[in-house]
Amino acid sequence: MTGLVIVGHGTRSAAGVEQFAALVERVRRRGDLGDVEGGFIELSRPPLTDAVGALVARGHRALVALPLVLTGAGHGKGDIPAAMAREQQRHPGLTYRYGRPLGPHPLLHDVLEQRIDAALTGASSAGTDRAGTGLSGADAGTGLSGADRAGTWVALIGRGSTDPDANAEVAKVARLLWEGRGYAGVEPGFISLAQPSVPAVLERLRRLGARRIVVAPYFLFAGVLPDRIVAQSAEFAAAHPDLDVRVADVIGDCDALADLVVERYAEALGGDIRMNCDTCAYRVLMPGFADKVGRPQRPHDHPDDPVGHHHHHGHDHHGHGSVAVVGGGPGPDDLITVRGQALLDAADVVVVDRLAPQGLLAGLRPDVLVVDAAKVPRGPSMAQEAINAALVSHAKAGRRVVRLKGGDPYVFGRGHEEVQACVSAGVPVTVVPGVSSALAAPALAGVPVTHRGVAHDVTVVSGHLPPGHPDSLVDWSALARARGTVVLLMAVDTIAKIASVLIEHGRAPQTPVLAVQDAGLPAQRSVPARLDEIGAVAAREGIRPPAVFVVGPVVALPTTGPTV
Repeated sequence: MTGLVIVGHGTRSAAGVEQFAALVERVRRRGDLGDVEGGFIELSRPPLTDAVGALVARGHRALVALPLVLTGAGHGKGDIPAAMAREQQRHPGLTYRYGRPLGPHPLLHDVLEQRIDAALTGASSAGTDRAGTGLSGADAGTGLSGADRAGTWVALIGRGSTDPDANAEVAKVARLLWEGRGYAGVEPGFISLAQPSVPAVLERLRRLGARRIVVAPYFLFAGVLPDRIVAQSAEFAAAHPDLDVRVADVIGDCDALADLVVERYAEALGGDIRMNCDTCAYRVLMPGFADKVGRPQRPHDHPDDPVGHHHHHGHDHHGHGSVAVVGGGPGPDDLITVRGQALLDAADVVVVDRLAPQGLLAGLRPDVLVVDAAKVPRGPSMAQEAINAALVSHAKAGRRVVRLKGGDPYVFGRGHEEVQACVSAGVPVTVVPGVSSALAAPALAGVPVTHRGVAHDVTVVSGHLPPGHPDSLVDWSALARARGTVVLLMAVDTIAKIASVLIEHGRAPQTPVLAVQDAGLPAQRSVPARLDEIGAVAAREGIRPPAVFVVGPVVALPTTGPTV
């Protein structure tokens, strides 16, 4: 049968790791599945790579990967598939079917009901020795029955996420838990990253007239966050001695959870996973969550994994504390990519270049910190090291940082230096390509850089160093022999010298050249010339940066004029 790998997120709680292992063993003992292994993507042993490796070693080439998560948030939607993708790189030919999250599901709701009742009666429940933690109140441990539900309010506390769909799932479960079970009410809340908090939910229930409250953690296993729920509930109870506040146990290792794992396994094998994507913030633009659409999935390097080291828990783990190096395009505000705009909309800090589209800054939220990198040619400049340091320090402070650059960050933009600085500092970083002026300026001036029968190649060259400069890496003689299009960036000061060297090494003096200044902006202008005249023409016409020079026969193609 198809092997099953049960994938957990990981926890610093030894009890949580034990409960996960016990569930894996419980599922394995069922006997109605194939091979079963379990592993974590971070924080805990065994790592996922060991679990997959064990199944592969036993001959499996097709697996079901089941995310042991309650809601479809970032771990289930992004991190676990990314980790599995890396396992496929390790094991060529490995395929897997991906199961959907465990909840919402009636089996889980029934277990939650049992945990709440156990808290009311003071009884213990499956796989736990902490059920029914009575924090205050005269009724604790007096054998309350289900009939007393009418006087019981429930605070269902989920993990909390930066994914609105996952938070909505917790609210859905709260409603389903209320329906037909006779509780006075069930209110959702969250222990991290979302509101309302545990104290806020308890205060809401108090104001609604609650006198007996069961706090029900919507968690699979013990861990740091469930412990925090207990602590915050105890603190609230101590401040309100008139309330009877109890904390139910987590779902824990139990037969119902094993049954659900088996059900999700069978669904995945049958291709019946029915994931809801209508409100998935990773696919649909949701208000306030523009930073998630199109976000790359992050492979999780497990601490025990020899392949790499996982970023420190906290940096960008929930969409915060990250850097995006974004190409803003050649100048007009509306030539930025959709992804780049979405990241700008969600940014806390924007570090901006002079050549980046300045109009985009006007659309930022008023609380966004804008850092001017002041990369003005021959003017005041912020050293690249200082820019790198600013990106890293803001990201490590938990902020979403966008490094907004003109054109494309990897075309003479020093973007990779910034990426390397982030990687070496352990800061999550992504690159968003931009429309480079090397291609956009000619197009906006009506010139194609390639054309059938005219030019089959285009070379983009930095002209910031003149030919003959000891630091120049350009083979100008080879460029002179080439027949295609040459696009020169940063060449306003060097165009005369470049043109003479190209002619010297064989390029025809009458080769047409077009200088395009301020491409795409209202001040755009195009100045044509021959190669042997472009230096003098550019000087006479006062060509100033930003300007692009296009050299080659494509310049002479008939056109309808500049595009708009």
